[in-house]
Amino acid sequence: MLHFDPLLAVPIWQKLRRMGGPGLVLLGIADNSVIPLTGSMDVLTIWLAARHREPWPYYALMATIGAVIGGYITYALARKGGKETMERKLSRKRAKQVSNAFKRWGFFAVAVPAILPPPFPFVPFLIAAGAGQYPPKKFLAALATGRGIRYSIAAGLGYVYGSHVLRFFSRYYKPAVAILIGLAVVGAVLSLIQYLRMRKK
Repeated sequence: MLHFDPLLAVPIWQKLRRMGGPGLVLLGIADNSVIPLTGSMDVLTIWLAARHREPWPYYALMATIGAVIGGYITYALARKGGKETMERKLSRKRAKQVSNAFKRWGFFAVAVPAILPPPFPFVPFLIAAGAGQYPPKKFLAALATGRGIRYSIAAGLGYVYGSHVLRFFSRYYKPAVAILIGLAVVGAVLSLIQYLRMRKK
């Protein structure tokens, strides 16, 4: 039986940290895919801003760019697949709830969930926006607005409480990374289970 050790992925985390802003873009693309890396973007944005090597708005911008690119990829795939894609990826109940949210709120059905921190599930809204043929320009505007606000808050907190943040990471670095990776693995497993159930139905 294969055993997954979360700490094996620590070198990847270290490489993303050393890359700085570009690392945020790469992580943002992965985090906004159908298998989100829960909380990883917020943590890396806060940590990088805490170092004060570049102005904190730079990290907020890079995180937003990565999130928008990743979110648009998921949106585009769902848009191409139509409602069939949404029904495959989401349960009927969840698909109906998200569709109703778009009919009622439109722009804010993307912008508000994009602001909310984990463990709030955001990917279903990306899929629903694409499957529901929500206009691309409005989608990008809503996604950039929501994620921009979220990562500006994260980077701002990192800048203001920089010394405390760096002290925490130096003391609890490996446990924190292990928890993040563990959450990502749980998210991946749950997504796979949900997909298999929908495919069986």
